[in-house]
Amino acid sequence: MDMDMEEPPHLFLCPISMELMQEPVTVSTGVTYDRRSIERWLFSYGRATCPATMQPLANLDLTPNHTLARVISSWLDRGSPSSSSSSSSSPSTSSLSSPVHELGTPLTRMLEEERLRSALGDLEETPFKVTALKSMRSCMAGDVAMQIIFVASGGVEAVGRVMAQALAESGAGGDFSAFTVCEEAAAVLAALPLSDKASVGLVLAPECLRPVMALLQRGSAEARLHAMDILTKISSAGAGDHWTAGIDVDDVLKSLLELLSDEVSARLSSRALDVLLDVVERSPSGRAKAVEVGAVHVLVELLVVDADDRHVAERILLLLKRLCKCPEGRLAFAEHDLSVAAVARTMLRVSDLATQLAVKVLWLVSMVAQSEKVLEDMVLTGAVAKLLGLLHVESAPSTKQKTVRMVRIHGVFWRQYPCFPTDLKDYLRLLD
Repeated sequence: MDMDMEEPPHLFLCPISMELMQEPVTVSTGVTYDRRSIERWLFSYGRATCPATMQPLANLDLTPNHTLARVISSWLDRGSPSSSSSSSSSPSTSSLSSPVHELGTPLTRMLEEERLRSALGDLEETPFKVTALKSMRSCMAGDVAMQIIFVASGGVEAVGRVMAQALAESGAGGDFSAFTVCEEAAAVLAALPLSDKASVGLVLAPECLRPVMALLQRGSAEARLHAMDILTKISSAGAGDHWTAGIDVDDVLKSLLELLSDEVSARLSSRALDVLLDVVERSPSGRAKAVEVGAVHVLVELLVVDADDRHVAERILLLLKRLCKCPEGRLAFAEHDLSVAAVARTMLRVSDLATQLAVKVLWLVSMVAQSEKVLEDMVLTGAVAKLLGLLHVESAPSTKQKTVRMVRIHGVFWRQYPCFPTDLKDYLRLLD
């Protein structure tokens, strides 16, 4: 079909394939399908029900719908190139067709809106959920008005119920097709702006959010991206100061950390860090729970690999700073053999912000709760040398102040190491 042709009316589409019917035939329930699709349903799959209504068929007769076939043929002829050229060749025809074309736009719009509402109404009953969901996503793509209609018509709730049912079926019997439904439903939700409190509240309902978290853990790469899009939008909308209050924070944190550990894609990792930052900041127990499920270990490992990526490094350092404000976080940081080295590597290398954050992390783990292992690692990894270097360059007053205090207080301990440079020893004496 010509790509420039307007979308066909919903009644012209086969309920099974959602494509324009080539040979419409009617079954005993009165529903019309394209012959090829319904024959596959009846004879290839061995079904004896009406796909749209799931009612048993009284017989397997397929009656040609000649009236609908003629209407579809007329619609195709009206949109064909030859019809357009013949119309444009005649001034009188052109002038008559112009108003009709203008009226066709709102008519097409009404048909599209009805198509969306109809698909929503049938979504939970139709056996062709993936096809229906894809059709919805196509209807709403880049169309704010259609997205509003979708939400107002109970679309989020309906899709949430379908996701919950599909997840239950995929878990109970290992039904891969059911999980595919779940993935396509998430794609529909990801197409919405989710910028208002009402929409966010609907998505945060357990029957909707639980499948989203499941997709983060075991969905395809595309499904994980859609799930992350949903969480990112929820996080950005905020839904008040505590959007995390009604969710299982442990579940969210574990899913985000698994995603970061898998390193599926840079885009996914970046968004996972953003949501992780928001959860840790908003949830009263977010920091302690994040440490408990291994966030410090995952973040340090990620920083070792991505220390040169400014956006990633800055987010990781900010997270480490927040986690190290609690005793459990500082202990987890001190226990990791690469933590000090990974943080020190970013200083005077990635960005001014990364340097400031790195100094704050080292301040927390060396001053708030002193650990000989951390102090030793700071010497052996060159962190002390970088701290001294900071005193000779422009930096934020708070950063410089923290640096001077660390050098003054721990200088005696660091002097005992043979790897400690002579010139730094002299410099420390001057500070004393």
